[in-house]
Amino acid sequence: MNSEWQTFLAQQQASIADDQVSDFGAPQDELSAADSATVIADLSHQGIISATGSDTESFLQGQFTNDVQQVTPEQSQLTAYCSPKGRMLASMRLFRRGDHYCLTLPRPLLEPTLKRLRMFVLRSNVTLEDASDALARFGIAGPDAETLLGAHLPGLPAAVDEVVQHQALTVIRIPGTQARFEIHGPAEQLIELWQALHNGGAIPVGYPAWSWLDIIAGVPSLDTDTTDAFVPQMANLHSLGGISFKKGCYTGQEVVARMHYLGTLKRRMYRAHVNLDTPPAPGEPLYSADSESSAGKVVLAQPAPNGGVDLLAVLQISSAEAGPIHLGQPNGPQLEFQELPYSVALETG
Repeated sequence: MNSEWQTFLAQQQASIADDQVSDFGAPQDELSAADSATVIADLSHQGIISATGSDTESFLQGQFTNDVQQVTPEQSQLTAYCSPKGRMLASMRLFRRGDHYCLTLPRPLLEPTLKRLRMFVLRSNVTLEDASDALARFGIAGPDAETLLGAHLPGLPAAVDEVVQHQALTVIRIPGTQARFEIHGPAEQLIELWQALHNGGAIPVGYPAWSWLDIIAGVPSLDTDTTDAFVPQMANLHSLGGISFKKGCYTGQEVVARMHYLGTLKRRMYRAHVNLDTPPAPGEPLYSADSESSAGKVVLAQPAPNGGVDLLAVLQISSAEAGPIHLGQPNGPQLEFQELPYSVALETG
């Protein structure tokens, strides 16, 4: 975490461990705020890989599921990095700041992703670095997010994935059931902006509340226990604009394309609620009541504002439709399915 930014957050009564803010002293109130109010959240739990050099665009184009040529200073994208077998090693957002391509992904996956990408640079003019602590970043979301942020940074991005550069600040509109933005930039300027938004009524919240907003938006985030577990379509990445089926070859492309053109999706990501006090870990197995073999895995789970746990899970579609689905074991707590804010295409090609 950027040291200046960390000092500021600590002064705001943030509980910080392992580059992640757990809360600002009132976890349950923060979850409630995320559900109904406008909130601001530190995003240091996201690591950043910086890519520079004259061959960067062509190099990244051969690595990721989306069309890197469409990434401009005004346009970002969700994308995935896959194994040769087409399984996601990481999902991330790709955007530009000046001549830098920036990849945001969960901190635990940054080092293995960076190490693997560097293996394929070879003689290309590409430099890959861990830039997580070079800048600071935070998010804002909620019913007044656009009004509050727009009062200080006019001309905000209007559509999801769009980017606006405000001098040294990069503002990205990201998926959400209400307006939601990421802001990246120097700590000094972000401190000033955070204070202005807080004074305007935005409520500081920790990582669990922001992660809950990802769940409500149906946006997957991989962990060390779910990396290399899902083909991108299983995590609904095609429905979130995270896959290009028109670009050239990339690692894992044959498997991803085959599923698109020749098959019907047999697993997809669902949103659900379960009556538990503690969220299950990513990768926790899910079962049909009549089967001892796993029907799927938890992708992401967080406490829900009104009690229990909300989660995203990749499941066999046939099992989810037959129901019920149980967590942890065939007679474990039962999932209550909830609507995603987007439709998922099952017929491919």
